[in-house]
Amino acid sequence: MIDNKTINKLLPDISDFLSKLLKFPSTSGKEHQAMEFLYEQFIKFKNVQVEKVFLSDKIKDDEDYSSPIPDIKYDGRFNLRIFRKGNSSEKKILLNAHVDVVPASEGMQNAFDGKFENGIFYGRGSCDDKGSVATIYFLFRLLEDLNIKLPGDLIAHLVVEEENGGNGSLAMARTNEKADCCVVLEPTEFNILTSIRGAVWFKIEFFGKAGHSGQAGKTRSALLMAHTAITTLTQYHKELLANSRGIALFDKYENPMPITFGRLQAGNWPASAPSAAVLEGVLGFLPNKTKEQICSELRDVLLTQFNSYEFRLIFTYRHNCSVTNSQQKFVQELLGANKSTNINSEIDAMPASCDAWFYNNQLGIPTAVYGPGTLKVAHSKDEYIKLSDIVDAAKALLIFSKKFLGN
Repeated sequence: MIDNKTINKLLPDISDFLSKLLKFPSTSGKEHQAMEFLYEQFIKFKNVQVEKVFLSDKIKDDEDYSSPIPDIKYDGRFNLRIFRKGNSSEKKILLNAHVDVVPASEGMQNAFDGKFENGIFYGRGSCDDKGSVATIYFLFRLLEDLNIKLPGDLIAHLVVEEENGGNGSLAMARTNEKADCCVVLEPTEFNILTSIRGAVWFKIEFFGKAGHSGQAGKTRSALLMAHTAITTLTQYHKELLANSRGIALFDKYENPMPITFGRLQAGNWPASAPSAAVLEGVLGFLPNKTKEQICSELRDVLLTQFNSYEFRLIFTYRHNCSVTNSQQKFVQELLGANKSTNINSEIDAMPASCDAWFYNNQLGIPTAVYGPGTLKVAHSKDEYIKLSDIVDAAKALLIFSKKFLGN
């Protein structure tokens, strides 16, 4: 068991660590200062190797590169690989958490103040996902302060750019890391998520014919074309959802794979039909489909309403689903570690997309998503995380690591 005396001694350090990390406005592409801070913090640990894994602009040529942010640069930026060697190298646990955050929400005051009050951290990134980064930091502190030598190796990837498609984890996947299991830390309320839905982000450019409002029949409003596309894609989603019922763990959700239309740009005058419009959105999907199938079907659906020269469909983000057998030993042992920490949790599905598929699908490492905090407040103006949840997650991961690596 982990004694409360050690925990209480470390609480000020953990609070200071996360408060400082929250002050970095590390939106995608602007994580450099936060990553340098993390490098300096982790190199203080004994018997831990910390490596800067540099990215380059060549990542844009990767078939799984996501590009919702135009003109973003990579040369000189880096992820962190943190390695703590165990008594043997026979088994390895890999942890992943991301350092980037989404921009401050409308009405969000002092988003990057790093406020800590009454045991709760407030501000952008506190829940998603810097609280998880703090959990990994706390885990390494516990190992050092308690002088614990794990039976096997513990590896952590702290990555950039999860929020805009996972390019940080993509770069780490291309290093061909090996491990016996992977835990991607995201806010799950301590539930262990073994089935993660996929997603594609789409951008559709429409090409119409501009003209005066008095020229009915001689114009082709690109704005109306976008409206037609919204109606058509909404119907497609309805049919896709109906055909995706009966998949384990997802069925309890009314709509685990929503379609979202997030942006529409068109026109510059009320009395003119615009010749151009741009519609952007996100479509989720379940394990009965692949990203390739979804991309193909979206194009086919649009071709039922438009000629091929009337639109251009671009995919800026394409994630496949990630599915791990919930009876996997590491899943059950993580569940048991929660119980040992008096955490009530269950095995569940994630009705959102994250970086799990890079590790599970591409590296062949059985992967689950787990962590403190709740998605209910992620990306919201009320984002927060409890210090006690970070402590409990780190304790559970320590118990899990000792048991899994020792078997």
